[in-house]
Amino acid sequence: MAEVLLAIEGKKSATLGGVPRLPAMTDETGSIRFDESGLVPCVVQDWRTGEVLTLAYMDEEALGRTRETGEAHFFSRSRGELWHKGRTSGNVQRVRQLRYDCDCDALVALVEPAGPACHTGERSCFYRDLDGSADPAPDSPPVTGEPVPAAHEALAALERTVTDRESERPPGSYTAELLDDPARIGAKVREEAGEVTRAADAESAERVAEEAADVLYHLTVLLRSRDVPLAAVMEALNGRRR
Repeated sequence: MAEVLLAIEGKKSATLGGVPRLPAMTDETGSIRFDESGLVPCVVQDWRTGEVLTLAYMDEEALGRTRETGEAHFFSRSRGELWHKGRTSGNVQRVRQLRYDCDCDALVALVEPAGPACHTGERSCFYRDLDGSADPAPDSPPVTGEPVPAAHEALAALERTVTDRESERPPGSYTAELLDDPARIGAKVREEAGEVTRAADAESAERVAEEAADVLYHLTVLLRSRDVPLAAVMEALNGRRR
């Protein structure tokens, strides 16, 4: 689906109360096609990981307030009123970029969430698998291990697990042991890097993938030990695009 950027990261903008303000409305943003109820669906994704957080709706006022304040505003269909996400809970969503689709009738908001997106307390509203074993009733709790992370969610899930191990320090945790010994983490990254290069020289593609996974795991632990988020690495990669 062709997407047109409404806000470009890196463009200088004014601030409102310390929150970056998105660029002013343009003719392009004015071309958004609202439905017969004056609404447009907005898929909310995590700016850092790409994970889908929720689906909400905006009317013209909500879109305008979102762009003016830099924080997500929606229209509550159940209450029939403007809704500033996180105003009472503190779980605001700082909008880094807005995109709209080829038909101009749907939005994607890329956000930095300050907390859970779902009113149930789950990180994402999409925490159940339609073919899974969770209770299908609204607001029912998740089932451990469901849904299985998609490929693009793997690194984000790994980073959260490593962070949990750092704070919880469960007995027997290899990750916690590594975090207690920074020099060992560096040694393991070098060791695993050597193993993946040797696998690339003489072993199957499956073995290369397995060894590469070991590198990514140990590199994630190393980054956690230095308090460097994976998002910072991805930003550095994006900064090198030509």
